[in-house]
Amino acid sequence: MILPRQHLEEAKIFEGLHASQFQPCGIDITLKEVYRFKSPGTIDFDNKERKISDVEPVPFAGEGDASAHRVSLATGAYKVIFNEYVRIPKNVAGLCLPRSSLLRCGVTLECAVWDPGYEGRSEALLIVRNEHGVNFKRNAKIGQMIFIRLAEDAKTLYSGQYKGENR
Repeated sequence: MILPRQHLEEAKIFEGLHASQFQPCGIDITLKEVYRFKSPGTIDFDNKERKISDVEPVPFAGEGDASAHRVSLATGAYKVIFNEYVRIPKNVAGLCLPRSSLLRCGVTLECAVWDPGYEGRSEALLIVRNEHGVNFKRNAKIGQMIFIRLAEDAKTLYSGQYKGENR
């Protein structure tokens, strides 16, 4: 079952959401930071040799004028960090999909599953396919998270290296 708004508010999965972020099937999540990849990563079976790619920030223009904070992105792949700090209860899993406006601009958002017990300010992969690029204002709504109630509480909770990330 996808959790409706009242259950999301009661579970305190998010803090400080604006009323406009509540959607019929989830919560809109917003853009905090954008990063450009600088190095290759290494992925293995047991994470003993895992190396996450180095990144550098892509600055927002207009830092002095709050209404002008925007970033222009060329075709390519970027790491993004969301504004929202999430706490996933032991009986819920979270999924994130791109907002349809992103897709209509030739951009997509790739996200992993939010496991029961995960908490943090999560990261995702933003892929710009539009050959003309895309512009984002700071705090733009870029994804929609949906939350699925599990049939029973998870027997183990997420305890990986990303728990509590980007406080």
